[in-house]
Amino acid sequence: MNIIIPMAGWGSRLRPHTLTVPKPMLSIAGKSIVERLVKNIVDTTKESIDSISFIIRKDYGAAVEAQLHEIAKKYQTKSHICYQDEPLGTGHAILCAGDYLSGKIIVGFADTMFLANFSLDDQSDAIIWVKKIEDPSAFGVVKLNEQMKITDFVEKPKDFVSDLAIIGIYYFKDGANLRSELQFLIDHDIKDKGEFQLTTALENMRVKGAVMTPGEVTQWLDCGNKNATVESNTEILKNEHHQNINNVSQNIMMEHSVIIPPCYIAEGVEIVRSVIGPYVSIEKGTKIENSIVSESIIQSGSYISNKILDQSMIGSKVKLIGMPKDYSVGDFNEINF
Repeated sequence: MNIIIPMAGWGSRLRPHTLTVPKPMLSIAGKSIVERLVKNIVDTTKESIDSISFIIRKDYGAAVEAQLHEIAKKYQTKSHICYQDEPLGTGHAILCAGDYLSGKIIVGFADTMFLANFSLDDQSDAIIWVKKIEDPSAFGVVKLNEQMKITDFVEKPKDFVSDLAIIGIYYFKDGANLRSELQFLIDHDIKDKGEFQLTTALENMRVKGAVMTPGEVTQWLDCGNKNATVESNTEILKNEHHQNINNVSQNIMMEHSVIIPPCYIAEGVEIVRSVIGPYVSIEKGTKIENSIVSESIIQSGSYISNKILDQSMIGSKVKLIGMPKDYSVGDFNEINF
């Protein structure tokens, strides 16, 4: 089976964090968003993985491409880099994988993180993973019949038709057939809302008799903006703490400091006269001193001094320095900042 991962989006809602790093490469609790996607598929499917195709922009550069090859190598499979030069929609993005759309495939858009089981039902020609949400207007949705088969796809409905949002993970028994349907959209310039949509191809396949069923996710974690990403970091740390996963490296330097679990702290981190946690992720080479940090993400090589951080997201090689205070406060005073 091949895995196809379109990840050429701009991630504009997460700026400035995506100005220098593609959103799928942002590290959360020690793993990038795209690696967490790969890991979940590899860990839960019974199928052997032949290759992973990463669909990216050319301007991501050699360093990102090398990281993607390393992810595939870590999970013992081959990797391919494919390019999407123009943002022409989900259907166009998948088609950029070309010849790797063959046999059984899983398509996963590296926009969100999730927990799901990828035990595949070969009675289905396609499985579309969905999540019930309150406001589905910003998503493609599916409609089901009494037999729990998908009967309709609607892209970003203005009026309510279903609350089962398509979260961006798909299985296809015949990748070549999907490729043919997507190519048909391109050849005949069939667009929805100005783009070549995967949901259009899915509807065409359904009309021709393809049996499509919904898959369920146990958890869907958004990384659309700073607050959502920090919340997702918290949920990941909670989940891994419940699994008794120790996310604090043995190779850190601590001096007169306290770590309140759960936290992820990478090797080479220095913590001096500080309180860290709960729900904090700190990447390699960062130093924190005279600070209190909770429910935050701090990337690699940064320096934090004399700060109180909560619900924060700090990039790589950042210097964030406050001013130490010396107070003499008498009785019955109240000081607010």
